[in-house]
Amino acid sequence: MISLGPRFHYFWVLCYFSSMFAQAGCLSRVAWTGCRRMGNFTSSTTAGLSSTSCVRYVQEMVSQNCVVIFSKTTCPYCKMAKNVFNEIGATYKVVELDEHNDGRRLQEALAQMTGARTVPRVFINGNCIGGGSDTKQLHQQGKLVPLIEQCAPCCAGSGSEGSGSGQFETSK
Repeated sequence: MISLGPRFHYFWVLCYFSSMFAQAGCLSRVAWTGCRRMGNFTSSTTAGLSSTSCVRYVQEMVSQNCVVIFSKTTCPYCKMAKNVFNEIGATYKVVELDEHNDGRRLQEALAQMTGARTVPRVFINGNCIGGGSDTKQLHQQGKLVPLIEQCAPCCAGSGSEGSGSGQFETSK
C-alpha cells in the first residue's frame, strides 16, 4: 500500500474542517466550492449588494411603500407584526431577509439605520416604529391606524409589485 504521508493527511483534515465551517456559515463572505483531489481549495467571494447599496435599497423600499416589514419567514415576532396589519386590513410590503440573496447585508444596513439588528423592522411612512411587539402595542393603544392614515400620497396607494395585504417581497 502506498503511504501518502502526513502532509496529505493534514490537507484532508484542513479541507474537512473548512467545509464544516463553510456549511455552518462561519466563513463569511467566502463560498468554499470544495476540495479537489489534487490539492487546491477553490473559493470565490459572494456577489451582491455593497453596504451602501443595501442602505439605498432599504431607503427606496421605505420611501415607495407606506408600510414595510423587513422580516424572516420563521420569526414569531415577524408573524405577529404581519398579523396585526392583516387584522386591520392594511396594505404592506414584506422583504423576507432569509429568502433574499443580500438578506444578511440588508439586516446589517437596517441595524445601522435603526440601531437594532433584530427582526422585524417595521417602517410606516418612512419611519421605523420598531419590531413586532412595538407594532402590536401601537395597535392596542389605537395609534397604529392613525400612523398609516398619515402616509404620503406617493406611498398610500403604491402599485408597486409585491404590495398588498399579505403579499410578500421575496425578490432576490
